[in-house]
Amino acid sequence: MNFVAIDFETATYHNYSACAVGIVTVKNNSIVDEYYTLIQPPENKYFWQNIRVHKIKPRETKGKPNFYDLFPEIIKRLDGQSIVAHNESFDRKVMKGSMEYYGLNYDDFNMGEMWECTCKIYKKKGYKPAKLSSCCERQGIELNHHHALSDALGCARLYLMS
Repeated sequence: MNFVAIDFETATYHNYSACAVGIVTVKNNSIVDEYYTLIQPPENKYFWQNIRVHKIKPRETKGKPNFYDLFPEIIKRLDGQSIVAHNESFDRKVMKGSMEYYGLNYDDFNMGEMWECTCKIYKKKGYKPAKLSSCCERQGIELNHHHALSDALGCARLYLMS
């Protein structure tokens, strides 16, 4: 099995406000690469509700590269790969929204309109609730929930077990 698992954290409710990304590359059923970085969102603006969830604060992303600056590193891991996310519609919207915000065309890259979704997979298996933390706990996967790399690792491990 070869795929890439991805997770974004956002600074606000705007889908272009990525403040962290975790990407895990799986080749032949083994995790071969882990990538994590903080991202300075537009104007380094945060909503307190988002900070409460992921604990990332503006001081941590001040001076960090923005999505546009990090895009070459992100896309080299995603382009042409099967992409998996736990809530694929959210993460795909963050990717598309961030790209659009910086004038990048999603359709210029080979990332697909739909990604695989471990939440949907585990819902079909009867998991209730099927949120990432619940699925990982039930499968014995260690998780630091709402840390983008840990969430991407959890998603990758769930997908390997599906």
